Amino acid sequence: MKFLDLAKVYIRSGGGGGGCVSFRREKFIEFGGPDGGDGGNGGSVWAEAVEGLNTLIDYRYQQHFFAKSGQPGMGNQKTGKSGDDIVLKVPLGTEIIDEDEETVIADLTEPGQRVLLAKGGNGGFGNLHFKSSTNRAPARANPGQEGVERTIWLRLKLIADAGLVGLPNAGKSTFLAAVSNARPKVADYPFTTLVPNLGVVGIDGHEFVMADIPGLIEGASDGRGLGDQFLAHVERCSVLLHLVDGTSSTITKDYRTIVGELEAYAEELADKPRILALNKIDALDKKTLGTRKRALEKASGGTVHLISGATGEGIKDVLRALHAEIMEDRKAAEPVEAKSWQP
Repeated sequence: MKFLDLAKVYIRSGGGGGGCVSFRREKFIEFGGPDGGDGGNGGSVWAEAVEGLNTLIDYRYQQHFFAKSGQPGMGNQKTGKSGDDIVLKVPLGTEIIDEDEETVIADLTEPGQRVLLAKGGNGGFGNLHFKSSTNRAPARANPGQEGVERTIWLRLKLIADAGLVGLPNAGKSTFLAAVSNARPKVADYPFTTLVPNLGVVGIDGHEFVMADIPGLIEGASDGRGLGDQFLAHVERCSVLLHLVDGTSSTITKDYRTIVGELEAYAEELADKPRILALNKIDALDKKTLGTRKRALEKASGGTVHLISGATGEGIKDVLRALHAEIMEDRKAAEPVEAKSWQP
């Protein structure tokens, strides 16, 4: 299945059916009168977050969704049938954005969460509705209300607890394959990963979701390489794992490149907790490893973990550090219970 995280959709709710002008005329019945029924309501357009989806590919091939209009009212006080609603099924983490591509209408992050995108038009009143003591035979009815037509964007941001960032060939996919059941493509050339990958990671009886996005290069915020189009998929993460290729001769430059691209993309993303790890240490001798670790510590001003995605060395310590940050973020997000007042 192809991965698609942005789709443009055209929607229109159904119009309401018109009211009916009708008079009761039956043989052997002395008193007649108005009996025109109301029109049916038009169908509405909804969006609903469902589990089991991780792409918006369905909306590449079908982009127009028009709900049916309500049927007009009929005589004998019969109300017209209402139009059926249309429900757009979207993956968890989908943002509904207005046509201006800036205004967020809704952010669907919980299973079953629904939002009304276009309300169906109300049906018009039949002439029975206008009967009064002074107007015993009204000859007018209301037309149905028109539906709503609009253009929206669907933008998917994968829901993950931790995100992997780094230059191409930093070993992100190898790391994800080593710590989860995910099987991303691994090869010895840049941009092996073309779409984000998700994996469930287990450590000390706990589980969390990790996202691997395509590698960033210098100038990604200006559209170079695959650009920063996939950074949205780590916006929801509690913590970022920044992997630096230990075999690179420019590790401090590599580190600053990624930090610079995160800051250029969004201040909120740059401020997220980050755990820094020097990867591929199995390919380095002790002297080179020590030198590059000290250089990276000086550049980052923090702790540098030494890991190898190929051999598994140091991975458990990094996962424990990630899990600790995730739990801290979840705890901070929990609502604070108000203490009951006591005299």
